[in-house]
Amino acid sequence: MNSLQLPESSFTIDQLKVEVYRNRGELGEAAAVAAAEAIRARLRSQPSIRIVFAAAPSQNEFLDRLSKEPEIDWSRVTAFHMDEYIGLPSGAPERFSHYLKKRFFSKVALGQVHYIDGSKGAEEECVRYSALLKEAPIDLVCLGIGENGHIAFNDPPVADFEDPLTVKCVELDEACRQQQVHDGCFPDLASVPTHALTMTIPALLAGAQLFCMVPGPAKRAAVRAALTGPISTACPASVLRKHPSCVLYVDSDSYGG
Repeated sequence: MNSLQLPESSFTIDQLKVEVYRNRGELGEAAAVAAAEAIRARLRSQPSIRIVFAAAPSQNEFLDRLSKEPEIDWSRVTAFHMDEYIGLPSGAPERFSHYLKKRFFSKVALGQVHYIDGSKGAEEECVRYSALLKEAPIDLVCLGIGENGHIAFNDPPVADFEDPLTVKCVELDEACRQQQVHDGCFPDLASVPTHALTMTIPALLAGAQLFCMVPGPAKRAAVRAALTGPISTACPASVLRKHPSCVLYVDSDSYGG
């Protein structure tokens, strides 16, 4: 079906498989093809599956290709997203729910989509969304890594590898907020919300299979810290090295040799 470009290199660090591609286009294609096959395989053996998606420009190529993958019965898939700003109005284009609806959810006929509503009371929304996530196991988590090493909105100051919560309210690190400006999502730092709701690290790692897409030169320091530094909340993404079924997809810009 695919004339897929093979990675330039692949290797394993602890339990984390790493695949290095020439550019973000090849990275996104390879990750989407692999994720699609995982979805098909699970749908062959169970009546429905549950997937958590990240919302960020780093996911563009992956989501575009995944939406075009054939022979997936999306009506048997329930979708979640992993984080959302607090305080943006429901129609704000900067909301992650808007990004995912535009980039992916509107392109496939999903059975259900559960959105985080950051315009409601934060604590009540944490309880509501946590209950939805706990209704059944999460099959796939499709995520990225932030410039400061965050996964979802678990920045170093708030990351907790033993977090007892499933979804929590966090104050965003300034480096994380600045990344949103770098990504073109907001015009300046003052426009970026200071707080958000996020799935916690244990909730993300509870996914049976993780696909982590991290292209671009801005992520090089975070990728290096995640792969070569200690497994520590100083770089929250380093914990991916402990997951039994996670693949990290990087390109020549983010990996850097």
